[in-house]
Amino acid sequence: MARVEEPVESISAVTLFTADMSRACSFYDSLGFVRAHGGPGAAFTSYRAGSGFLNLQLAPTWPGERIWGRTIFWVDDVDAMHARAVAAGHTPEAQPADAPWGERYFHLLDPDGHELSFARPLS
Repeated sequence: MARVEEPVESISAVTLFTADMSRACSFYDSLGFVRAHGGPGAAFTSYRAGSGFLNLQLAPTWPGERIWGRTIFWVDDVDAMHARAVAAGHTPEAQPADAPWGERYFHLLDPDGHELSFARPLS
C-alpha cells in the first residue's frame, strides 16, 4: 500500500471564546497553564500547551453554552492534575478513570462551559 502524504502536521492552537477574560485567566492559571501572551485585561490571551497553544478570545456576548466538543490535553500525571483542579476549587465531572480506548482521563468545564479533558495514555 502506498503511503499517503498527510497535509496537516499538527494542531497549532485551539481558540475558545470567553465572556470574561479575567475569570478565564484565573481558571487556567490555577491549573498551571503557562501564559505566553495577554492576560486578564487583554482581548486575546495565549497559553502554552506542549508545542501548541490554547487561546482565549474575549467575546462579551458569549452565551456559555456547550455547543461543540471537547479539548483534550495530555498531562504527565492525570491524578495529580485532578488533585490540582480540586485544590483550586474546581469541580471535575468525575474521578480519573481508565478508559477502554487506552487513556486515563477526567473532564472539567471551564467557566465559559468549554469541556476540557486531561488524559494520558495507559502503559
